[in-house]
Amino acid sequence: MTRSAMMSRIGPKDTKPEMMVRKGLHRRGFRYRLHRRDLPGKPDIVLPKHRAVIFIHGCFWHGHEGCHYFRIPKTNTDFWQAKIGRNRERDAAVRQHLVESRWRVLTVWECATRQVPGDFLISVIADWLAGPESEASISGQDLFSRLDGKSGSRMK
Repeated sequence: MTRSAMMSRIGPKDTKPEMMVRKGLHRRGFRYRLHRRDLPGKPDIVLPKHRAVIFIHGCFWHGHEGCHYFRIPKTNTDFWQAKIGRNRERDAAVRQHLVESRWRVLTVWECATRQVPGDFLISVIADWLAGPESEASISGQDLFSRLDGKSGSRMK
């Protein structure tokens, strides 16, 4: 199967990582809205009660630096670098606009949903929702650090 055919099968909504986070939050009693069009970037999960949004980013599509799930393909490299670069720029602008609009923004990277137990990830998200931070990012490496009892989380 060609790369184009494989990539075209990946949808923007209801991905496995997104469904895992949604189900976990729902089990914990959190209620949310999905993909609100009136907010910049149509966040994957919107928790109006907490004035918080959660983006579930695929490590490849959003260029997660330092992650083993992100590698620029060896063919058509210029195209992929430009595409992922535009995605990163758009993500930064959306985050900035949401924070300026007094929304709290959490980015959960795909690697976090693959590398640690789901209940642990949901606990970390719930802790962030209960806390004061306006912006944070959770990756697999961040969660490994927490599981090991080490500091070094990228939570801002």
